[in-house]
Amino acid sequence: MKKLLIALLAVAMSALSAGPALADDAFPNKPVRLIVPFPPGGPTDALARRLADNLSTSLGQTVVVENKAGAGGNIGSEFVANAAADGYTLLFGTSGPLAINVSLYKNQGYDPRSSFEPIIRIGHLPNVLAVNAKIPVHNLKELLAYAKAHPDTMTFASSGNGASSHLAGVLFNEMAGTRFLHIPYRGTGPALNDLLGGQVSMVFTDILTALPHIKSGRLNAVGLASAQRSAALPDLPTLDEQGLKGYDVSVFFGIVAPKGTPAPVVKKLNAAFIESLKAPQVEEALKTQGIVRAEDATPEGLARFIDAEVDKWAAVIKSAGISLD
Repeated sequence: MKKLLIALLAVAMSALSAGPALADDAFPNKPVRLIVPFPPGGPTDALARRLADNLSTSLGQTVVVENKAGAGGNIGSEFVANAAADGYTLLFGTSGPLAINVSLYKNQGYDPRSSFEPIIRIGHLPNVLAVNAKIPVHNLKELLAYAKAHPDTMTFASSGNGASSHLAGVLFNEMAGTRFLHIPYRGTGPALNDLLGGQVSMVFTDILTALPHIKSGRLNAVGLASAQRSAALPDLPTLDEQGLKGYDVSVFFGIVAPKGTPAPVVKKLNAAFIESLKAPQVEEALKTQGIVRAEDATPEGLARFIDAEVDKWAAVIKSAGISLD
């Protein structure tokens, strides 16, 4: 009887220890939700939906995109941070909720470094520094010379206080020693309209938004505000190349899951995203939106990148005394 009880106990312990592994092996056995913390129709939403279509094939389960917008991406991000850590609720995050907002909001409700399990960094959208075409500058040297000759007259537009387009100007001022005045707007559209009309001098915005106006001659491109050149404007040097060493304000895209999501599930999700990113229709979508694929697609790579971005923007925000609470 004693031997029988020992044998039964061993079987029970074996079943218990195998339970999580079996559950991980079976993942996914129901639809996966991909949360976009911004309204429908924007570039982040469009890319998420394109990826979700192919991810459904890679995972063998439906991937549903849900928009939970508000507070600069914080509402949707907090929702994911508090979701069950089983891999069935993911966040399609960007620079705001995954790096910047933690230093802007005092009561954010989650932390980008401790509330999530990184899955994969998708890539980044290069930004460009563009000026109204009536200002006779075409590179960084000319811009700095013009600003020196016209002190306290240069302004830069942004899509709002605390937005990446705002912080890009703050960082530029710090690194270049300029005093460009910030003019906030409610969105990129109004900011761009006033730039084209000459009410403001310049803008730091994504290359996709600026490109038609650069090609039409209504805006002058001064330099890429990213670490690498863009295929959209291959002959335009980066600001780093032109002497502003280390300047990079690209908007990045990354996928994260709630903290505690099992490692086998993270591994399976990472592999599925990598496979989906290789699909021709996804590659075309990335190209159309001007997004550059990340070289490091590992979860560890995204974790390191988020750490570096949080530290970088925390220093900029503290120096400028910016707060949205």
